[in-house]
Amino acid sequence: MKEKYGIVGGTSGQLLTYRGAALVHDSRAELEFLFPSARVVRLSRGLVGQPWMKLKDHPQMAAVRFPLRREDFP
Repeated sequence: MKEKYGIVGGTSGQLLTYRGAALVHDSRAELEFLFPSARVVRLSRGLVGQPWMKLKDHPQMAAVRFPLRREDFP
């Protein structure tokens, strides 16, 4: 399994989820670029077997092209 990264909620201290699935992405740098104030963590292999969703599949990320092209962000 390729390394996965998630975003930790500032208030909850838990991984951000959508409909019970942890939001994951395979590029720490892209997460830190998209969410500069958020804490990004490498997920442990323990996430295997847990529900997760790729960040690009989240409905509110439909307008974002992956891999990111920084010139798309003014």
